[in-house]
Amino acid sequence: MAITLPERLDDSDGGYDRDNMTPRQIVELLDKFIVGQADAKRAVAIAIRNRQRRLRLPADLVDEVAPKNILMIGPTGVGKTEISRRLSKLTGSPFLKVEATKFTEVGYVGRDVESMVRDLADIAMDLVRQEHTARVAVKARTHAEERLLDLLLPPVPPAPPAPPSNESAQDREDEARSRRATREKLRSQLLAGKLNDRSVEVDVDDNSSPSFQVFTGQGADTMDVNMKDMLPGMFGGGRKKRRRMTVPEALDHLSREAADTLIDEDEVRREGIHRTEASGIIFLDEIDKIAGRQGAHGPDVSREGVQRDILPIVEGTVVKTRTGMVRTDHILFLAAGAFHVSKPSDLIPELQGRFPLRVELAPLTREDLFRILTEPENSLVRQYTALMATEEVTLTFSDDALQALAELAATVNERTENIGARRLHTMMEKVLESLSFEAPERAGDSIVIDEEYVRETLSELVADQDLSKYIL
Repeated sequence: MAITLPERLDDSDGGYDRDNMTPRQIVELLDKFIVGQADAKRAVAIAIRNRQRRLRLPADLVDEVAPKNILMIGPTGVGKTEISRRLSKLTGSPFLKVEATKFTEVGYVGRDVESMVRDLADIAMDLVRQEHTARVAVKARTHAEERLLDLLLPPVPPAPPAPPSNESAQDREDEARSRRATREKLRSQLLAGKLNDRSVEVDVDDNSSPSFQVFTGQGADTMDVNMKDMLPGMFGGGRKKRRRMTVPEALDHLSREAADTLIDEDEVRREGIHRTEASGIIFLDEIDKIAGRQGAHGPDVSREGVQRDILPIVEGTVVKTRTGMVRTDHILFLAAGAFHVSKPSDLIPELQGRFPLRVELAPLTREDLFRILTEPENSLVRQYTALMATEEVTLTFSDDALQALAELAATVNERTENIGARRLHTMMEKVLESLSFEAPERAGDSIVIDEEYVRETLSELVADQDLSKYIL
C-alpha cells in the first residue's frame, strides 16, 4: 500500500485570522506538523489566546496581566522546538530560539542575556519591514519601471533657447509625441519580457570602502551605536558606483530602492518595538543545562549566575536595542529541557516562579514514529520523494516499509540513547544512501522501497548493539 502525500506544503495560518485564532484552531494547525503531545499544544494555544485577550482589556488592566510562561519537559526529539517554531509562524509573531548555554554570568567574556531581546527586536523589525514593503510593492514597481525606462530611453537634454516661431513649436511638439510613443512601446516590451536580454547601467551603493572592527568586553552584540551613521565619509556612506546588470535585475534593484523610499522608517521602528513587546516569543532551550543543584560548587555556581541574569529579563525589564527601548514584561517565554540529570526544582525559586505552566512531553512510541513518517505535511517521506523527483526518479514507500522503519527506530531508541524522531532522519538516510548516490544515472526509473529492503539495509546496524550507537 503506497502512501498518499499532500499535493502542497501549506505552512500558512489555514485561512484563520491570525489576531483572533481560538485555541482549538491553533491546535488544529499544529496537528498538521507535529504528532501527539496534546498537552503541550493545548498549553501554548491557551497562552496565545490569553495574549489576544489581554489586548482587549481596559487600559488600566492591560499592563497588569502577565504572560503565562511555559516550561516544557521531555527528552530530545519529541517536538519541543517544533511546537514553538510552528506556533510563531502560525501567529506571525517575532520568534527567537536561543540556547541557555550560550550565555555567561555577568563579568565573564561571552554573550549577555540582554542580547536575546536585541536579537528579537531585530527579527521584529525585519518582519514589519517586509510587511510594509509588500504594501508598497505595486507603487514601488511602477516607480522602478519609470526609472528603468529613463535608462533605456534617456531624456533629451534641453535645447538652447531659440526665437519663438510656429514651426519650431510644432517640431518640438512632434518630437515629444514621438518620444512618448517610443516610451510606451518600450513599456509594453518591458512588461512582456521582450527586453530581458538587454542590459543597463544602474547606480548602486559603493560597499568597497575599508572597514574596521571594534572589540568590547562583552562582544559586538552589546554595541548599539551605528558607526556608519557617525562617520559616513569613512565608511563610504552615500557614495554610488555604476554597475551593469540585465533588465530584470535592474527592475528588481530599482523596485527595492523605490520601496525603501516609500516606507516610513519611523513607523516601522515604532511598530517593530510594539510587535516585540506585545507578541514576541523567546524559546529558551536547554534550560536544564544551567540548573545547578543548591549548595553546589564549581561550575554550578556559574550556572546559577546565568539564571539570576536571565531572571530580570523574564520578570520584566527595559532593554536598550538599536530599535529603541524595549520592555520585556509581556514577551512570552517558552523554556524547554530534557532534565535527565537535573530537575525543574534545581532552578532558582525565583526563575521557577516565572514559568508557572509546566507540561511534560511523552517519549515517542513506534506508532508515533510511523505517524511522523506519514502524517505531517513536512514528513520525511514527502521530503525524500520530492528530492528524488528533482532527478526524475519516482520514489514510492510501501506501508510495510514505513512500519518497519518506525519499528527499527523505536528499537534503537530503546537500546541506546532515546533521541526521538531525530532517529528517523539518519535511518532514512541509510536506507536511501545507495539510491541518492545513483539517482542522477537512474532518471526515469520508478523505485518502490518495501519492508524487505528496509530490513536488509538496517539489519546489521540494528543487530550490532555497539555499532547502533553511531546511528544518531
